[in-house]
Amino acid sequence: MNGRNLKRRVMAFATAVMMICTALLTDIETMAAYENVNDGRYGNEFLVIRKDPSGKVGKVMNIPVTIKAPYDMEDVWVGLSDDLVNFYAMPKDGGEEAGLQNNYPFEISETTFEPKRVGNLKEGQTKTVTLSARVRRDMKEGYYCVPIAIYQNGKDGSPDIDNMNVWISTTASGTDSDEKDENTEEIAFVLGESQSTPYGTYPNVMNFAINMRNKSWMPAYDVTVSMVLSKSDDEFPFMINDGNYDRHFDVVEAGQTVQLPYSMAIRKDSYTGFYPIKFKISYRESMDGDKKISEGPGVFRNDSNGETLSTDTSVQSKDYEFYVHITGKEKEDNLGDFNENDRTKARIIVESFRTEPEKIMAGQEFDMILTMKNASTQVAASNILFTLEPEKVENTSVFSTESGSSSIVVNSLAAGASTELRMRFLAKAGIDQRSYTITIKEKYDSPEFKNAEESVTVDIPIYQQARLSTSTFEVMPDSIEVGGESNIMFGINNTGRIQLYNVNARFESDSIRTNEAYVGNIKPGETGNVDVMITGENPTQDEGKVKVIISYEDENGEVTEVEKELTLFVTEPMMEEDWMMEGMEGMDGMEDMEAGATGLAGWMADPIKKKILIGGGAALAVVAIIGVTALVKHRKRKKQQMEEEEGIDDEIS
Repeated sequence: MNGRNLKRRVMAFATAVMMICTALLTDIETMAAYENVNDGRYGNEFLVIRKDPSGKVGKVMNIPVTIKAPYDMEDVWVGLSDDLVNFYAMPKDGGEEAGLQNNYPFEISETTFEPKRVGNLKEGQTKTVTLSARVRRDMKEGYYCVPIAIYQNGKDGSPDIDNMNVWISTTASGTDSDEKDENTEEIAFVLGESQSTPYGTYPNVMNFAINMRNKSWMPAYDVTVSMVLSKSDDEFPFMINDGNYDRHFDVVEAGQTVQLPYSMAIRKDSYTGFYPIKFKISYRESMDGDKKISEGPGVFRNDSNGETLSTDTSVQSKDYEFYVHITGKEKEDNLGDFNENDRTKARIIVESFRTEPEKIMAGQEFDMILTMKNASTQVAASNILFTLEPEKVENTSVFSTESGSSSIVVNSLAAGASTELRMRFLAKAGIDQRSYTITIKEKYDSPEFKNAEESVTVDIPIYQQARLSTSTFEVMPDSIEVGGESNIMFGINNTGRIQLYNVNARFESDSIRTNEAYVGNIKPGETGNVDVMITGENPTQDEGKVKVIISYEDENGEVTEVEKELTLFVTEPMMEEDWMMEGMEGMDGMEDMEAGATGLAGWMADPIKKKILIGGGAALAVVAIIGVTALVKHRKRKKQQMEEEEGIDDEIS
């Protein structure tokens, strides 16, 4: 048989196997989880499953596995099975072998299938181990069946396979707190869930029960709840009539709630108030096959022969608190009224403070972070109330808080200790640029006095944005020859709330000689005027734009520049001969000029006619001046009209 025929037969065999798998699985989604892995149909022999573990896509999932030995077992190991053949199937629409669908929910790494050692188990004995694996990021939400391998006599032999369901959820379907509660590796309890605080009144007997829930994913065995007693009336309000207030449970299942019943007589000297009742809860994560009777935390007696066994290192314990309210006698107040002249009170000062951001602009939100220190070396402070009061302008606070509250409570501050306070403020937009005060009022108790009051202040600098605008540029004339001058006038308006210092206007262009005009300081709401002569230096080669650079300083000397533009044309100078020839255009001829000159000489020879001629010349001069003035005004009005039509806005910020 040649190699090609062998290859074809192998491919045909593989295709047949995949078709059989597809027929068995029928639909890969429906085989993602068994309906009930504990009903015996799937041959689970070792696993005890009380609750399906749950995990999230892309997260590491803890998988609690509880083994119950149907017979004596030695050197038992438990892990995830690497037999994944049933997790692969051909797509519904056929396809190549490379297109196989993989429905195994976990990422596969070098440690995924590494088993954990359970040890030796006697018949009927149970033990729990926790396996872990990361859920694949492409998994859909739903139940998936996972094979568990149980090895006996070491981890190198052939394992027995049992199955368990796991629930996989997407990120949106749960919360991190849910995942933590469900998959935590430690047993934890909740006291007083879904019940009100018990109330008791002296001299009545107080009967109450406390709800205790196992909030972990695994059962707790041999649970003992011990009430912590105290002879102090301030710590424990009940009479100690019994020698033992323990409550014992053989097992508290995962999620199960049990009740702790108590009947307690209230002490005569108990004061009215809330009391924290302390409990110590001990438990074990697994129960051995031999029934044992507790002789105390971690010590057990074998029920069959009464022999006391050694301490069980698997016993764990945790401390819990539950509050009750007692109505008894009123507590005497041994604190005197605060005296301003007393020197034994604590001294709470501002050790440091900062703002975020560091530079605060009007209208901006900011965080103020205060470090408050008890500067006293011996006297502590308690029940401290810090109230932050911003400065007011026209009966309105310059700062407002985000939440509306400006008070912070600190329970205690030891001598020499510090604490950090943080509060978010909004600076009002219309306030002036300056520093504003925040007063920190302190009210606290000291060991010998109550309601001590002090206040300290901090200054918060607030800055305003500088703003200016310019009036219309007046350029007369707007066209000059090289060497000629033009007068430029305009106003600079301070439209902000801060003063502009050392205001200066500089004129730059290739066609003019650079010049500057110093304006000086401009107060808010006022105007500084610019009046400068500009000299033409080169003929204009562009659109006649001249840069007007306005610079000013703030109170710290920082310079800011604003650039604007005006139009001024510079032309070549006109020669005298050209001017004379241009003026002669339109004359009838030299003969008329000579005749005019002869006639003028005849007039000047007569004294009376000479006076008339001089008077008429003066009148003509006045008419010429009026005409030039009217022409200049006409050009100015025309230019202003053009600028208004173009909609020039000189406002800047």
